[in-house]
Amino acid sequence: MMKLVEASAGLGDLVRDGQVIRQVRYQISRFQGMLEGSGMPIPGLYRIEGSIDFDADRDGPELVGTPLTLRLESGSAIGITLADSRGRILAEGHGPMKCSCC
Repeated sequence: MMKLVEASAGLGDLVRDGQVIRQVRYQISRFQGMLEGSGMPIPGLYRIEGSIDFDADRDGPELVGTPLTLRLESGSAIGITLADSRGRILAEGHGPMKCSCC
């Protein structure tokens, strides 16, 4: 079971290889994997969904699928990947039982 644990929106910095590409508006929701019954979190099992104001024609289609960092207004930073040319964000953690892709 996934539980919404944080939602935020604001203006942040989109970063690639340590260099700020530009400021973007973002909307992020973070879900945490939880054990059924006990409600305890499963370490490393999470999902981040959201979007940024991104236009592949303006910002470059090569950024889609590339590991990026989003620095939030709060000062924290999260690793993201643009899932499509419209700025949809998706990041997942697989928890303690990793799949063969990790």
